[in-house]
Amino acid sequence: MSAIGVSIDEAGVAVVTIDHPPINLITLDVFIDLARAIERLAGDDDVRALVLRSADPDWFIAHFDVEAILSFPTDQPQPTELNGFHAMCEQLRTMPKPTIAQIAGRVGGGGSEVALSCDMRFATSDALFSQPEVALGILPGGSGTVRLPRLIGRSRALEVILGCDDVDAATAERWGWINRVIPDDDITTFVDRLAGRIASFPAHAVGAAKASVVRSEIDVVDQLLGEGAAFNATLAEPSAQSAMRRFLDLGGQTPEGERRLGDLAGELGDPPASVS
Repeated sequence: MSAIGVSIDEAGVAVVTIDHPPINLITLDVFIDLARAIERLAGDDDVRALVLRSADPDWFIAHFDVEAILSFPTDQPQPTELNGFHAMCEQLRTMPKPTIAQIAGRVGGGGSEVALSCDMRFATSDALFSQPEVALGILPGGSGTVRLPRLIGRSRALEVILGCDDVDAATAERWGWINRVIPDDDITTFVDRLAGRIASFPAHAVGAAKASVVRSEIDVVDQLLGEGAAFNATLAEPSAQSAMRRFLDLGGQTPEGERRLGDLAGELGDPPASVS
């Protein structure tokens, strides 16, 4: 049974629901199913809006499977076209219909990058955001280094990416990472109403307006290719391999470890050198 559910209502609002217990980890199989669903909905003219949400209020998407990353080849050539994850995220950004992420619970790493690629992000007050990759010896290689600076500015993006700590929903809203915080009991109604409202407007106008906004975001693909090359380069570092294995040994990808992801990431760093 697929971890990715898709429903489309009479107004043309497609809801993609992630249901992959216990933490909505993006395994390779989940990624393939999610990418296929997004590609199909992007090309379906009857779909007028797309909402991405989780079946579990405690986890939106934890992150990409570190076990899978450890198996990636470390001698990849300089990329000349977008990899599969970047291509999926770009479809969310560029398809001629609005894409909305409804975020509850934790979202990190590749899950955060999926949300960042949507046109709008709304979150519950208990949502927690993170990009923990640098602590694992890699970098946010699924669009995070390209999306975050555009949304929250250079300095805050570096605080998030280099600090590898949790960011609460109120801070994310203040910084512009998300559109706004919505009370838990109201968020589904709010997102469904907004998606339905946009879906009711002439599709050609919605598509043209979104395309005009997308055109203002220059050099995105070139920057994603650069990010992909930088990510690939980190995989060959022995310290990255050891940090990722240590992450798993300390409880990464278990509910207990992921609930304290910011603290866990801090435990991966080298101890400070002693001063003689």
